[in-house]
Amino acid sequence: MNTLVNVTGVTKSFGANQVLKGIDLTIENGKVLCIIGPSGSGKSTFLRCLNHLEKIDGGRIEIGGELIGYERHGAHLREMRERDIAKQRKAIGMVFQSFNLFQHRTVLENIIEAPIKVKGESRAAAIKTANELLAQVGLAHRGDAYPSRLSGGQQQRVAIARALAMKPELMLFDEPTSALDPELVSEVLNVMKGLAVSGMTMVVVTHEIGFAREVADELIFMDDGLIVERGVPEDVISSPQHERTKEFLSKVL
Repeated sequence: MNTLVNVTGVTKSFGANQVLKGIDLTIENGKVLCIIGPSGSGKSTFLRCLNHLEKIDGGRIEIGGELIGYERHGAHLREMRERDIAKQRKAIGMVFQSFNLFQHRTVLENIIEAPIKVKGESRAAAIKTANELLAQVGLAHRGDAYPSRLSGGQQQRVAIARALAMKPELMLFDEPTSALDPELVSEVLNVMKGLAVSGMTMVVVTHEIGFAREVADELIFMDDGLIVERGVPEDVISSPQHERTKEFLSKVL
């Protein structure tokens, strides 16, 4: 199995607040990593560092063997130009808590814009892919709808389809169900389960412990900018070794 993501010694601060204090991990191709932990533990910041939406202060992130956000300049690393970073991001899909859809455009238009403008796909090819993805997320007949006419769960499924339209190697999910009414959560999680089964490499920040237990190949518990515990989900959830993990899980299970 090939390593797709390699993270070494990543640190990140906002002013005097060090949010990430040295993160090391690897993710194999086709695997699902779920990250849990309390609010403020650095989970979302770490996710945003993976595609350079946040600049790291130390360490390095490699995806597909390529250094993300930086290039080697002699013995040092230099931040890449924004257009080169944008090229790297084409291989990394991201789904946020809020759906971030263009409200003045139809579902179909939301999905085809990036493949046409960023990847140079023909409109016909982009539409074909978009319709296939809408079928995949259970919205085959909603391409002409505007986001305001969709439920939150439907909008989030459109957001997933939009990310997939770029044919990414890696999908990042930042608590994708946290903004949804409880009855809408399962429809989004079911789409994500389907992606996992299809072999998509995924990093999911989530508070859905049941989803993590069922889908993740590895579960990480973060607290105070550090990976406190990691392992097979069933082991971490049922038999946590660290007191902080036990305390957190006792409140959420």
